[in-house]
Parts: sequence; C-alpha cells; structure tokens
Amino acid sequence: MSDDHHDDEHFHTGESGAAATFPKQCSALRKNEHVMIKGRPCKIVEMSTSKTGKHGHAKVHMVAIDIFTSKKLEDICPSTHNMDVPVVKRREYLLMAIEDGFLSLMDPETCDQKEDLKVPENEIGTQIQEALNKDEGSVLVQVVSACGEEAVLGWKVSTKE
Repeated sequence: MSDDHHDDEHFHTGESGAAATFPKQCSALRKNEHVMIKGRPCKIVEMSTSKTGKHGHAKVHMVAIDIFTSKKLEDICPSTHNMDVPVVKRREYLLMAIEDGFLSLMDPETCDQKEDLKVPENEIGTQIQEALNKDEGSVLVQVVSACGEEAVLGWKVSTKE
C-alpha cells in the first residue's frame, strides 16, 4: 500500500461537522428547554410524568411549541428513553436595509453581510419595517437557527452608536 492513493479520495464536508441535534434522556428534559418533536425543533411549554405502569416505564408527556411556526405539538416518551434536542443558536444582526422583501443584515462582530432572510410575514416583520423607517437608532434583529432553518424571532432598537 502506497500513500499516493490519498489524493484520489474526495470527501464532501458539511458546514462545521457539528450535529444539528444531540440525545438527552426524557426524564432530564425541563420546561423551556428545546426538543425535537415530529422532526421539528420545539420549546417545551408543559411537562407531566406518569407513574410507572404494569410494564415498568414512567412516561413523560410533553407539550411544546415549534420555534419557527408556533404550532403546538405533543409527544409521549418513556422517561428512560432518549429524545433529540436541537442545537439552537441565537445571533444579533444589525439591520442595514430591506430590499425586495429580504433583510440586509450585518454581523456587528465580523462585519459579514447576510442577505438571505425574508422579512417575517407577521407582526414582527411589520414592527421591524416601522422601526427602520422611524430611524431612531440602529435596529438589531435576533436570528434563531436550528436544524438548518433560521428565522427572525425578535428585534430591538439600539441607540448607542
């Protein structure tokens, strides 16, 4: 075996190699934490645990809200089983402009531009548009990303320059 075959191997690499989710035991999950239900990243709003039954497993009943669509989802899982927990990242970006329904954002730390996010089609989108038009200071938008999806879920006006 010679080492000159290594040049022939091509590996397709993902973004950072980090997984979008990690396993966590059901009994260790808590209210206001994130969990994957039906393949969607959700925030737990209610939890209850049933007693151990005839077959020896306590069940955990979870009610959660999808962090992107705000839909209510439920799941029941034995307390000893693992559930996937999404890796949720929050970042703040400086809003530069709104062009053709897309936000023109800049990362305040790296000065990188980001222009692939649509203006939210809800109250938050309207408020961001109004805040930008008022020009009372820098508009900072909070972008939440999980499982390959990202969305603007909040905003604020920063008066410091």
